[in-house]
Order: sequence, then structure tokens, then C-alpha cells
Amino acid sequence: MPKLYGSVEAGGTKFVCAVGDENFQVVEKVQFPTTTPSETIKKTVEFFQRFEADLAGVAIGSFGPIDIDQNSKTYGYITKTPKPHWSNVNLVGEISKHFKVPFYFTTDVNSSAYGESLVRKGVENLVYYTIGTGIGAGAIQRGEFIGGTGHTEAGHTYVALHPQDVAHEFNGTCPFHNGCLEGLAAGPSLEARTGIRGELIEQNSDVWDVQAYYIAQAAVQATLLYRPQVIVFGGGVMAQEHMLKRVREKFDSLMNGYLPTPDASEYIVIPAIVENGSATYGNFALAKKVSER
Repeated sequence: MPKLYGSVEAGGTKFVCAVGDENFQVVEKVQFPTTTPSETIKKTVEFFQRFEADLAGVAIGSFGPIDIDQNSKTYGYITKTPKPHWSNVNLVGEISKHFKVPFYFTTDVNSSAYGESLVRKGVENLVYYTIGTGIGAGAIQRGEFIGGTGHTEAGHTYVALHPQDVAHEFNGTCPFHNGCLEGLAAGPSLEARTGIRGELIEQNSDVWDVQAYYIAQAAVQATLLYRPQVIVFGGGVMAQEHMLKRVREKFDSLMNGYLPTPDASEYIVIPAIVENGSATYGNFALAKKVSER
């Protein structure tokens, strides 16, 4: 019988569960809102139980922070998260106890970064950012994840305030930090500044330039820290074509020719895998990897 690989993209807004074949093509996929841990995990388990006979491995890419240290007592947990009811939830343990297959656990952005690196020919060094309800990033160096005692939290790096935010004394929406990237550039920051949901704001609004200023700083940070071949920006905020152009222009201005980088049109891009499928594809590959150990 052909093997199937499982993917759980555990997002703060929704869970996307899928099974794929040995070519990483989706056999079946389902999504549902992220409600309480018990209800959401129950739906996840029920989905995979339908494919249990052919399932070879499962990879979970989760919102965080999470514990990925396999020597830790809380390995597999979502730890201290602002998502209500989800702090200290044993996500891997509660799902894996129903199955006799190996599980791989990482962040949702790591899963996306891995998927993007696999489909981009000749790319071994890549950084993937999700700019949506929150901000996270995964970095791949020579095919491996960046991280030591835990995963990176690039969404909570501090950035220089835009003059407009300085004038209005706006320090972001993050409950943990004043002036971090997520608090200043994630989707909720748009409504916090304007009182209007992001998707309803006119394209000619100055607020998009403010947001692009912060996202471009993220691209500068990624360039200086990791020297990637490409930086991929996914998530709902970057789905708007005008945003990509703004970020590229501000990146060129902020970098100011300090380091050689490819042309911004080739260096700062949106996902190659359509419909936000990068994490699913990456998870299939990680599920296969863990099944073969």
C-alpha cells in the first residue's frame, strides 16, 4: 500500500490538516477554526484516524512559542502564548497518543520555510516570514533549521519607530513588548492605528507605507543576520500586490547598498506554493523525514 504523510498547520486562527501521497500531493485537506484545545485537537485526531492504516508519519507546524527541545519535560507543548486557553497545552502528546507513527514538531513558519526551500531550485538558504494576525519567521541554512535551545522568534525583534508612530506615540499592539515588529506591523496594528480593518483600508492610505517600513526592516535584519538567497513574505497582509512593491522600495532605501543582494524583485518575494500551501508541503516532507529515521 502507498504511504501517506500527515500535516497539521496549527494556526492561532485556524487549523489546516492534510494527508499527502509519496509525491507530497494533497490527498485530502480540511480546515476548521482554532477554538478550545480540546475541541480543536479532537477534530484533528478524527481527521487522521480515517487514514490511520496508511499513515507513515505526521508533522505539526504550530503557532508559538512552542517547546521543540526533545530533552525537555514540556517537549511538544505550546508554551506562554497570548492565544487564550492555549498556554501550556501538550499539543503533540494529545494528538500522538492516538497513533503509532512518529511525529515531527516545529513552528508553522519553519514548516513554510522548509516547503519553500524544497520547491525553489538551487535554494538552500532562505528566510520565510508570515505577516498576518501575528508575525513569525523561519530560517533555513543549507537545508537545516536555524535554532539552538529553541526556535527563533523573529516577530518580536525590536524595530525603529516610523516618524508617524513617534508623533502619535503608537508603540504597537504586542502585549509583551513595546516597539516590536509584530506589534507594529501585524494585521491588528492597522486597525489599532486607523479604526478600520486592514482589508477595508484604501490602497492609497499612508498607513501602508508605515507598515511597509517595518516589514522592510525585517528584510534588512534577515539579510544582515542570515545572508539568505531569498526572503519570502507570506500571510494575508502581503497578499496585496501593492505591499510587495512598497517593501522592496523601502528595503533598497534602508539597506543603502551596504551589502550585495540580488535585485529586490528576485530577492523579496511571495510564496512559490499557492494558496498558503507552503507549510503543508513542508510538513509532508518533514513527516517523511521522521518516518525514515
